[in-house]
Amino acid sequence: MGTLYIDRKELHVRLDGDALAFYANGEREGIVPINPLKRVIIVGNITLETSVLNKLASDNISVLFLSGKRNKFCGMLHGKLHNNGLLRIKQYEKSLSLFPMNVSVDIVKRKITGQRGLLLYIREQRPDLRLQMTSASQVFERILEDLQKPGIEMETVRGFEGGASATYFGVFTEAFPDSLEFNDRNRRPPEDPVNAILSLCYTLVHFDIVREIEVIGLDPVIGFYHQFDYGRESLACDLIEPYRPMVDKFVWEIFRERTFTNRDFAMDDERPGCYLKKESRKRFYPMYEEWVKSTRPLWIEDVRVLARRITDGQDAVYKSDQ
Repeated sequence: MGTLYIDRKELHVRLDGDALAFYANGEREGIVPINPLKRVIIVGNITLETSVLNKLASDNISVLFLSGKRNKFCGMLHGKLHNNGLLRIKQYEKSLSLFPMNVSVDIVKRKITGQRGLLLYIREQRPDLRLQMTSASQVFERILEDLQKPGIEMETVRGFEGGASATYFGVFTEAFPDSLEFNDRNRRPPEDPVNAILSLCYTLVHFDIVREIEVIGLDPVIGFYHQFDYGRESLACDLIEPYRPMVDKFVWEIFRERTFTNRDFAMDDERPGCYLKKESRKRFYPMYEEWVKSTRPLWIEDVRVLARRITDGQDAVYKSDQ
């Protein structure tokens, strides 16, 4: 077990030696050993004793706090992560050079290649969408060729990425049943079941990458493709981009196999948006963890490769705190 999800209202968590003990209405209901954990995700109103937070922090186990109904990011708790100030200085230096341009082109190429690959995969599974998927993939091929041209500007790269995303979601939405009302990508709040699952997955992946960035000693708010925006983890936004098509494929297959249907989601008049119901989240967590088992090592390696590039291959600079 690497990730523990705690998503039950009014649960009380205490420390019991090297384990977490769970109580409800004063009755002990279970125990989880701390040793195998790398991250704990807490959803909603849970009571945690200070000794629990101290133990998780001292063992370098990250804790992500999400709101109960909307699964909105509330905060993150880390222990002592690194002492690698030199790596951060080099990151800042690189952010003021031509380095961001090279990184950005790589990121956008990988994302568009992934989007094209997913649409071609859907074309194989859905011959009725052959024309739409083929047409979109041809647009991506032209964009990828344009990204190879010398002297390209950053705003042009962003324009290519935005145009590719518009083309992508224009046909990706057609791969879902009309009953799900997935007509475009929307968020904050998500307006339909597909966007609800996409937003939840992107949130979990984003803060998983933030954790890896902080563990290695980089600054998550200094990105290379995404511009600095106060309070935003722009570097994590950079690194998640190539993985969005993989998330999209995971979500598409969830609905294709009817693992989740409209009945698994809640919408009400008081709070706008569409969200996965509490009981359905219990089924979602193990599915997500099974999926992320093979993808998490990829972005961990991406973070390491980026650190290596930032230090011009001087491994000792970023290995010193691993």
